[in-house]
Amino acid sequence: MTEFLMWAVVTAIAGGLFYVVSRYFSLWLQAWSTGTHIGLLSLVSMSLRKIDPQTIVRCKIMAVQAGLADFSTGLLESQYLAGGDVIRVTRALVVAHRARIELDWNTAAAVDLAGRDILEAVQLSVNPMVILCPDPELGQGDTLDGVSRDGIQLKVRVRVTVRTNLTQLIGGATETTVIARVGQGIVSAIGTCESYRDALADPMVITRQVLAKGLDSQTAFEIVSIDIADIDVGENIGAKLQTDQANADVRIAVAHAEERRAMAVAREQEMVALTRENEAAIVHAEAEIPAAIAAAFVRGQLRAAHRPRRIQSMDRFAQAEFRTINDHQFPLASPAIGHVGTTKSEGRA
Repeated sequence: MTEFLMWAVVTAIAGGLFYVVSRYFSLWLQAWSTGTHIGLLSLVSMSLRKIDPQTIVRCKIMAVQAGLADFSTGLLESQYLAGGDVIRVTRALVVAHRARIELDWNTAAAVDLAGRDILEAVQLSVNPMVILCPDPELGQGDTLDGVSRDGIQLKVRVRVTVRTNLTQLIGGATETTVIARVGQGIVSAIGTCESYRDALADPMVITRQVLAKGLDSQTAFEIVSIDIADIDVGENIGAKLQTDQANADVRIAVAHAEERRAMAVAREQEMVALTRENEAAIVHAEAEIPAAIAAAFVRGQLRAAHRPRRIQSMDRFAQAEFRTINDHQFPLASPAIGHVGTTKSEGRA
C-alpha cells in the first residue's frame, strides 16, 4: 500500500512537471533566448494570479529588443491587473524611444489608465496633425469672421498644425479647446488691424499675433504652426451699423416730435377751455353791470347833472325795478325814495 502511494505521488509530480514544461517551457525558452530574465516559476505564478504570461513575456521581449531601460516584470503585471493595455503601453514606449521623445513607464501607464490612447498620442507627437479651424463637422460654419477697425469684414479659413504635448496629456484640454482658442485669437487679431488691406497684404500679421498669445497652454497639444488657407472680404459691417444707428436716431427723433406735438395739442385744448371759461366769466360779469348801476342809483352813489327825459324815464323804471331789491338787500335804507335828480339850486351849487 505504501509503495502504491509513493508511485501515485511520483506520478502526480511527474504529470505536473510535464504539464508545466509543456505549457511554460516554450515561453521560458523564448524569454531566455532573447535576454529577458523571467523564471519558470514566475510564469506559473502569473497563471495563478490570472495574468496571461504570454502577454507579459511578449511585452518584456519587445522592450528588451528595442533597447529600453529595464523595468521590472511587476510593473507589467500591475498594469495588466489594473485593466490597462500593456501591449499598447509598451509599443508607445518603443516608438517614443526611437523618436527620442522623453516618456517613462509611469507616465505612459497613467495615461493609459486614464482612458486615453497613449500609442496614438505618441504617434501624433511624431507625426503632427492638421486641424481645420473652424471645423465643419462641429457645425461652426465655414469661415472665421472678423471685423477690422475700418469696419470691413474678413472671412478666414485656418489650418492649425499640432502635436501631442505628452507632459500635459493628463488633465490637458482637448482638440475642441484648441480650435476655440485659435478662432478667438484670429478674430482678435483681425480686430487689431487698422484696415482690412493690412491683413490682405500680409496674412502673417494675423498668425504672428495668434502664436504670440500662447494659446496651447494647459492643453494636450502643442501648436506647431498656424497657416491662413483662405481669406476673403465680406460685408461693410461699419457702414451697416452706421445705417442702423441713423435709422434708430430717426425713429427716436420722430417719437420725440410726436410727443411734443401731442403735448402742444393738449395745451391748445387747455387754452381753448380756459378761453371759454373766461368768456363765460365776462358774460356773467356783464350781466351784473345793470343791476350794479341800478343799485348805485338807488343808494345815491351815482347821480347825473342833466338828464334827458329818456334817462329820467329809465330812472323811474330802475327805481321801480330795484325797490324790491333794495328792500331785501338793504333793509336799513330809507324806504322813501324820491326823484333822483338835481334842482336848479343844487345845480348852481
